[in-house]
Amino acid sequence: EQALAINRESNNRRGEGVWLGNLGNAYYALGQVERAIEYYEQALAISRAINDRRNEGAWLGALGNAYYALGQVERAIEYYEQALAISREINDRSGEGIDLGNLGIAYSDLGQVERAIEYYEQALAISRAIKDRRGEGASLGAPGLAYSDLGQVERAIEYHEQALAISREINDRRVEGNHLGNLGYALSRLGRHEEAIQRLREALRIAEEVKSPRLMSYMGTYLAQTLAYAGQSEAALAVIRAAQAHEVAENQHAARCWHGVLALRQAAPDEARAAFQAAIAHASELLQRSDQNYRAYYVRGLARVGLFLLGEASALPLAQADYRRGRAICGAAGILEDARRALRCLLGERTTPSVADLLGD
Repeated sequence: EQALAINRESNNRRGEGVWLGNLGNAYYALGQVERAIEYYEQALAISRAINDRRNEGAWLGALGNAYYALGQVERAIEYYEQALAISREINDRSGEGIDLGNLGIAYSDLGQVERAIEYYEQALAISRAIKDRRGEGASLGAPGLAYSDLGQVERAIEYHEQALAISREINDRRVEGNHLGNLGYALSRLGRHEEAIQRLREALRIAEEVKSPRLMSYMGTYLAQTLAYAGQSEAALAVIRAAQAHEVAENQHAARCWHGVLALRQAAPDEARAAFQAAIAHASELLQRSDQNYRAYYVRGLARVGLFLLGEASALPLAQADYRRGRAICGAAGILEDARRALRCLLGERTTPSVADLLGD
């Protein structure tokens, strides 16, 4: 703020814009996204007034990230596309790769997985052309997730392994933990639970080492799911209790839901009911931000099935409606198989309701 004041006093418009943007970055890092947007918009206005195209593109991308963080994915895409156009105009290859990757992530969140892969592959080609190893790693990890969602898990694993190797080469522990977790979850999708658990435990250790609540939440949730699929429900319950305690907003619906699944499997109905209700509330909040968040529909459906099993008959038709909505947005093979696995884990030996009836198979 002092630097901003100095640049204003000296009428340094470019410096003023840069420091406004830097303040936006600071508030974004603190989780104060709406306040960050205010600073980004001021920085953007100045960059346009002085025809500073490079910084204009940077603040457009930052606004895209901010709206994406708020769950306004369609609006984020508008900003990413403007940023991409500027990156190409000024021949900023690094920026172009970042913008393409951001567009891929956004379209993936809208359930347009094949379109997302097109953007990821373009970003990957640029990262390799300019020898940006960090960017290459990111551009390998993202299509790995997308191919996994399409049910092409072996291909996904190839991408995750390459991304993991790069993160180790450049000694980025946080990113290494992320790629280990994605690799572990892909192995879990193939039923290779022992290998998956090993990778996920390592990812969780790294998350704790780098003190990342977000990584601890996601890796803990993945590990709890995999332990449950491997028949280790007691261990899974301990892991998910720790994961949901981090209260990471964008993952809390999933963490709470799996807390409910595992508490129910361990014959703790009151704990399960509270967790399912919290999961529904968190998923509903995400869906208020974007009604295209198909993952939130699948999670809310699972939580509502859990409440049905606890005696709330009215929850069943609501669960079926959630699954229909989620599937209408994204019914990719890997996403549907994930939903089936989760339902089988929740239902156990029960035959009613059936997985097929719930998912509309």
